[in-house]
Amino acid sequence: MFTGIIEVLGELKELKKEGENLHLTIATPMAAELKVDQSVSHNGVCLTVVATDSEEYTVTAIDETLRKTTLGHLIPGDKVNLERGMQLGARLDGHIVQGHVDQKGTCTGIEEKDGSWIFTFQYDALQNNITIQKGSITVDGVSLTVVDSANSHFSVAIIPYTYEHTGFKCYKLGTEVNLEFDVIGKYVARLLGKSSS
Repeated sequence: MFTGIIEVLGELKELKKEGENLHLTIATPMAAELKVDQSVSHNGVCLTVVATDSEEYTVTAIDETLRKTTLGHLIPGDKVNLERGMQLGARLDGHIVQGHVDQKGTCTGIEEKDGSWIFTFQYDALQNNITIQKGSITVDGVSLTVVDSANSHFSVAIIPYTYEHTGFKCYKLGTEVNLEFDVIGKYVARLLGKSSS
């Protein structure tokens, strides 16, 4: 379980293919505090630490994860949004994030405002995921509030701190991102779907 509040940007140092699995080695000051078997969110994808030292750690993504997320597109040097699992009793500053990506989305708009940015993302509405205005959405592991919501796209407002301390500063038109829709909204949508059938 995560909050969507990114702790640090890591740097992908190495990719190693083993069968259908992909081992990702990431450099971050946080590595010294990690231990094997610990869960860490990587651009919104929960992965388990399999090796660690004082400067780097390694996680493994299986084929299904690579197909359903953007992790397979990463190359050495890319920045990765990192968050450790939420501690019991800690403040929930973002929202409830599972680290289970629902689908990928594409950046279709970047508008610079006076002190902030509006990012628009499009997604496949046929997968029955929804957003609502002022509801929560997770983009590459970042907990955000939806500004505008439509059937197949939504926008979010990014403050300078978030822009500088997450991968948002690297996004361009066409950038693919991992989307996790609000878990409470998913349960409500499922219940309403069942009750109307």
